[in-house]
Amino acid sequence: APHTETTNPQATAPEWAKKAVIYEVNIRQYTPEGTFNAFAQHLPRLKEMGVDILWLMPIHPIGEKNRKGTLGSYYSIKDYTATNPNYGTIDDFKKLVDEAHQLGMKVIIDWVANHSAWDNNWVSEHPEWYKKNEKGEIHAYTYKSGENVEYWTDVVGFDFDNKALWQGMTDAMLFWVKQTDIDGFRCD
Repeated sequence: APHTETTNPQATAPEWAKKAVIYEVNIRQYTPEGTFNAFAQHLPRLKEMGVDILWLMPIHPIGEKNRKGTLGSYYSIKDYTATNPNYGTIDDFKKLVDEAHQLGMKVIIDWVANHSAWDNNWVSEHPEWYKKNEKGEIHAYTYKSGENVEYWTDVVGFDFDNKALWQGMTDAMLFWVKQTDIDGFRCD
């Protein structure tokens, strides 16, 4: 029989995710403190509510160059292998993951794979990983949905035709799995 691709996410999802209750968490606004440690105090209550998986919105530092507003967008990633210092340290994050695991919950983080902040170190270290305009300049990310076009001025788009980017992105993702013991990603 010929091989056919499936688009059913249930077919490839790990068993622990197939019928799980997923709870989205915005660390910055969940508590008055907006930190990993302050949020961790809510884990027992969330477990009692039946939460199986904690999905954390982006936890990375937010870009400053071309920032929107005073706080910036969570989806403007300045560093793929760091935590937003406003939320706490990487050790604070590891502790949060460990406490969630002790309660039997899984932790996934939002992964922003299509674009980064203008001031992400990859822009200067690997400019070939980014989309360019006709003049060869890195430019703001353009999002197209049908006839609608949006210009996201605070982020620059990745060029996935460059296979080296694939490895860079893979390495950054593996960092979180190996260093913090997260269970997976929600890809934006």
